[in-house]
Amino acid sequence: MFPGYDAFRRSCPSHAVLETLASKWVYLVICALRRGRLRNGELARKLEGITPKMLTQTLRILERDGLVRREVFPVIPPRVEYELTELGQNLAGLLNQIRAWSEQHVPDIKNARARAAEQQEDLDA
Repeated sequence: MFPGYDAFRRSCPSHAVLETLASKWVYLVICALRRGRLRNGELARKLEGITPKMLTQTLRILERDGLVRREVFPVIPPRVEYELTELGQNLAGLLNQIRAWSEQHVPDIKNARARAAEQQEDLDA
């Protein structure tokens, strides 16, 4: 699709991009920042279950990859805010569609899993 890149080839640099995007925390941080700037504590409260270490690692990865901008305000105590870059906003639109799809189809997935569990029980019996 893009000259020189083929995600199906093991040696393609796009594998590293896909690996990053496969993280649920990367996905959720980007979606959380879609509506605007947030401080670390605000992100931590919004993302139930994320540890402080994981949040810090995720934000560093996103900043490194040019998806998130970090701004430090020279106040005491220091205040740090995070926001999506233009590239991050572009990605957030795609991820938001996936999030909406997953929320819409939770009942379908739950039903399929229940059927699969029943079939497995019948095989084990």
